[in-house]
Amino acid sequence: MIDLIQVPYSPFCIVQRRILEFSGVPFKITDIPNPDRSLVWKLTRGRYYAVPIIQDGKTVVFETSEDSQVIAKYLNENLGLDLFPEEWRGIQSILWRHVENEVESLTFRLNDVYWDKNVPKTEHAGFVRHKERKFGRGCLVQWKKQQSVLLTELENALTPYEQMLGHHAFLLSDRPLFLDFDLFGMLGNFLYSGQYQLPAGHRRVKAWYGKMSKLKFARTSEKLRS
Repeated sequence: MIDLIQVPYSPFCIVQRRILEFSGVPFKITDIPNPDRSLVWKLTRGRYYAVPIIQDGKTVVFETSEDSQVIAKYLNENLGLDLFPEEWRGIQSILWRHVENEVESLTFRLNDVYWDKNVPKTEHAGFVRHKERKFGRGCLVQWKKQQSVLLTELENALTPYEQMLGHHAFLLSDRPLFLDFDLFGMLGNFLYSGQYQLPAGHRRVKAWYGKMSKLKFARTSEKLRS
């Protein structure tokens, strides 16, 4: 059985979790404390410390670069999901970089405004230390002060996806591709604290997100049901 090793609110973990839920195959989840990556380090034999990773029997799968998508491609291939069709290969690789950079840089900061609601008290010191070492002392306080600006920037960053959904049921076609799951993960992180809603002006994105939350892959007929 596939085991997803994750931090629950991580956007990149949410991506893989939703792909696994979509697939319908049995899987398990192992949550780890954000500051403690010792299990990841052990399973990858000292080659990796980020999340998520997956363990599938004796196989341990993790990313090889910032935008490698090794995990998603492994799940896609082994579960027969066809999330990376050849005709969309170039466009997806361009767009997932936008999702994981411009969009994610806003969603994780907005989620971190409410970090004390997401992170168990026993992990508070480790979480703040991790963030401040990466983004600078006082970053969490700064993002809280910038909250309204960040929300406006996120609304602007989502505008192209709102426009794309005016032409298809999903972002690029009438069935979900990896890009749909990738954007879903970033927005899932944004919504994780329960303190936000998707921008009111992006009605299509809101409807799409609701659909993506429930979508299942019907393996017998190779069609989707929601």
